[in-house]
Amino acid sequence: MTESTFTRISPRRPKVGLVAGGLGAYWPQFPGLLPQLQRSAARVAERMGELDAEVVDVGFVSDAQEGAEAAEKLRAAGCDLIVGFLTTYMTATMLVPIAQRSGAPVLLINLQPTESMDHATFDTGQWLAYCGACPLPEMANAFTRCGIPFRSVSGYLEDERAWERIGRWVRAAGVRAALRHGRHGLMGHLYPGMLDVATDLTLVSANFGGHVEVLEFDDLRVRTEKVTDAEAAERVTLAREVFDLADSVDEDDLAWAARVSVGLDRLVEDFELDSLAYYHRGLDGEIHERLGAGMILGASLLTARGVPAAGEYELRTSLAMLIMDRLGGGGSFTELQALDFARGHVEMGHDGPAHLAISSRRPLLRGLGVYHGKRGWGVSVEFDVTRGPVTAFGLRQARDGSYGFVVSEGEVVSGPLLQIGNTTSRVDFGCDPGEWTDAWSASGISHHWALGTGHRLADLRAVADLLGAEVTHVQPG
Repeated sequence: MTESTFTRISPRRPKVGLVAGGLGAYWPQFPGLLPQLQRSAARVAERMGELDAEVVDVGFVSDAQEGAEAAEKLRAAGCDLIVGFLTTYMTATMLVPIAQRSGAPVLLINLQPTESMDHATFDTGQWLAYCGACPLPEMANAFTRCGIPFRSVSGYLEDERAWERIGRWVRAAGVRAALRHGRHGLMGHLYPGMLDVATDLTLVSANFGGHVEVLEFDDLRVRTEKVTDAEAAERVTLAREVFDLADSVDEDDLAWAARVSVGLDRLVEDFELDSLAYYHRGLDGEIHERLGAGMILGASLLTARGVPAAGEYELRTSLAMLIMDRLGGGGSFTELQALDFARGHVEMGHDGPAHLAISSRRPLLRGLGVYHGKRGWGVSVEFDVTRGPVTAFGLRQARDGSYGFVVSEGEVVSGPLLQIGNTTSRVDFGCDPGEWTDAWSASGISHHWALGTGHRLADLRAVADLLGAEVTHVQPG
């Protein structure tokens, strides 16, 4: 499966403030220097625009007064990241006010024109165009003394390694923005007894920002009741296009799941949700039990479109899935299922919804007469994540209420899988599966997390840096 199979939402692009600068005292001394530096600044602005960001370019500053004017423009723009381009030497007074007033994370970049100077022919003016490294320690010192976190990237204008690092910070800013501006649905009630899953909603705002919308299953019920037969039939057709159907699928159960799926789409639209966590037990086949049991199809389709939906009221995991999705890794609802010591693999997945866009094959809908550990019955998704590099990623809550990132990189490999309507993947973490499981559990992770494609540790470190979160890298051996 690929993401092109689904009509994804258009996530909010990060707003990146860009300011370039140099010491104005140089301009009358070396008349050709400023035009050269401005050409470099224009190239940086062009490359920044290619990083899927909205760039707010406030131009070139040459002294503290111009820096203060740029600071006001960037403050008013409400940026998610401020990029300061050190084109040559410049004083800290030109950038500190920008960082102080914007309230956004700061990235300092030092990109000289080429890999190396032509030492035999360069005069002072030409050298100064390569002198962006000179003010970087000054900026670092001043920012540290002012209590302003920062990060930096040094390289040259067409240095792809440097631009990959810059792109990582822009992606991280996009994730931070998605969390700060996000609306996260929490529908139903806690799965009884799951102490690790319980989340203080205030801590979401304290750690990440954003808003948690507390929903009732009746919010879904009233919308599902208004779904027409034609709309439900259209959703059944979509399900047949996306999934293979096992012989165990009951047509009435599929029709019900399709109806709930349409109602779920309306719920997400009406409340403008960016993610959703849900659970409801229900009793004896009444409507709320049937709604809870009918969520898997719709939640999977939503997750594939970029609105992650997690069962068992797992708010922190739906947030982890959102982070992984915005980094391009998908992110499917996951827990431990079994350890295969004969093959050295950790089997992990979950019953219920899956991120269909990262499936290794056409996903299967399987009919189940009972959901293990839950009330109800109906259709469930069976799939495994596409073969290759993957990242297990979850959010850990410490005793002081702070959130931390728990990350481990591995590889999804082939092998036998259960055929019980679960989203099982075999992951090789390059070590004994028992040792990995012990180290992963010792991190303080809850028993759910997101499993996404690609090795994402570097990107997740950048996101954690912008959020002020600690990263625990689980890598036994």
